[in-house]
Order: sequence, then C-alpha cells, then structure tokens
Amino acid sequence: MIHSRIAGTGSYLPERVMTNQELEKLVDTSDEWIVERTGIAQRHIAADDQTCSDLAQRAAEQAMARAGIAATDIDLVIVATSTPDHVFPSTACRLVERLGIPGGAVAFDVAAACSGFIYALDVANRFIQTGGAGRALVIGSELFSRILDWSDRGTCVLFGDGAGAVVLEAAESPGILSTHLHADGRQTDLLNVPWGVSQGYEQLPGERGKVRMKGNEVFRVAVRTLGGLVDETLAANGLKRGDVDWLIPHQANIRIMTATAKKLGLPAERMVSTVADHGNTSAASIPLALNEAVSDGRIKRGDLLLLEAFGAGFTWGSALIRY
Repeated sequence: MIHSRIAGTGSYLPERVMTNQELEKLVDTSDEWIVERTGIAQRHIAADDQTCSDLAQRAAEQAMARAGIAATDIDLVIVATSTPDHVFPSTACRLVERLGIPGGAVAFDVAAACSGFIYALDVANRFIQTGGAGRALVIGSELFSRILDWSDRGTCVLFGDGAGAVVLEAAESPGILSTHLHADGRQTDLLNVPWGVSQGYEQLPGERGKVRMKGNEVFRVAVRTLGGLVDETLAANGLKRGDVDWLIPHQANIRIMTATAKKLGLPAERMVSTVADHGNTSAASIPLALNEAVSDGRIKRGDLLLLEAFGAGFTWGSALIRY
C-alpha cells in the first residue's frame, strides 16, 4: 500500500505587523480586551500589491527547499483559500506557472474556509495513496485583510494574512495516519461573507465582500464540535488521551484551542500556538503553526501530531500524522 509523508514545510508572513494598539485607533476596543478574549496581540497584513499567489509562492518555495526537491518533481498542487487571486483561473493553477512546475500537473483550489488546509491535505493524501500523484504541494494562503470591515470591532481584530505549505510525498510507511472531514451548512448565517458572483452585484449594498460573524454562537459550536472530533480521531486510531505528542489547532481563539488541548489531556506546552503573533489566518493558520514548530525544533521526526480545524460552512476536520 502506498502512503504519504510530510517531506518539508514552509511559510510566509507579510512584513507589515498590525498591533492591537493600532486597532485601538480604528475601532472601540483595547489591547486588554482583545488579548483576554482571543489571545491575539498582533497580526500580519499584506502590502497593497501582494496577492494570495504571492504569499503562497513564498511558502511553497521554502517547503520545496526543505524537502530537497525541485519544482519539476511536483505533480499536484492544491491551494486552500477563501481569498483567491481570481474567480478563475485557480490560484493553484497560477502557481504551476510561477513556480515552474510541469504543465501536466494537476492543480486546483479548495474552499472550506478555516478548515481548508485539512481538506486539501486529505485530498492530496488520497491522490498519493491511489497513485495519482507522487509529490504534492499543499498550501493554505489567505489575505483576510481584504474582506474585513475595518469598522466592525467584532471581526477586524481577529484576522491576519499569511501562507503555509507542506510537501507530501509517497512513502512505504504511513505519515498521514487518518483524516476526518465533516460539514454542515445549516448555520451559515453565523459566519459568512454575504455576497457571491451568482447573487449579483446589487445584493447587500455596502456589505458585500465583508466577513460577518456572530462570535459567541460560533464559539459555542466550535468548542462542542471540536471536542467530538477529538474523540472520533482517537477512537479511529485506537489511542487514548495523552498519546498525542503535539496538538496543532486552527489558530482562531486561544480559549477554543485550550479547551481542545484539555480534551486531549495535553499540557499547554504541547499545543503549538501562534495566535498571539499571527491572529486567525484561516486556511493558512495550521501550516504556519506546523512550520514554526518544525523550524524551531519542537516537533521532531517520529512525533505524533493532531491537526484540527473548524471553519465557516460549517466545516471541520482533523488529521493524525506521524511526522
């Protein structure tokens, strides 16, 4: 049986850093309130001339370099994003050209909001397992600053921009042990961008293209749902609480993340947290956190990792990985 393993990780964060003190000048909020409620102290904001593919390219190049491979070795590119360069072509398709990947490669985007990277990882893993690809680039890249209402203190304090990437390659022993994906569209009103191409340009004047969220309701659903996801993942692999070496959660809110770690029986130091410095970078948050912990030596080969995310849709998913 063919398996897949993570051969390399990479990330990119825009140079500009926006602190909570800067946000205090834009909306009625405070650094103390933001940190207490979310754990976020700052976030990175893309330059005006940067695009989703710009960020994704930088993260992908680092991941390929660390995997020791060339662009010509890649035959599958999947980009998870809610903020693509264009309606079409896909951001992944643009990266094929920009990175110098052979033109016969498979390339497409995945839209699952904050769960997008887990969804993309699952799809790439299945491609490799079935022989449809030998090496894959899986990227989460977001410019959420472009879809924020900077007068809405409930959302503008939460999000940031960035990109993270991994190279998956075929292996004899399993790296990705299991993945678990779910979706439920019955509560879309709790978290959405209330505009789309097929709805027309006259829908919701003044609001189109901006994130809308009912934060308290989303928090409650996320905590409950992720708790069940942890149980599902452990049961599927015959594991007990505490067997996992590292939790790498979607970096949305420190309180949600801490609740998931507690469910796993993990101490805080075994949870990779970048939310204070990055904010919520949606589909980019998990690969950004993974790359940071690999780069600084916390995560080592052979460690057992649990990646989990919850996002608009609602979508949610997990991946259990032997790194």
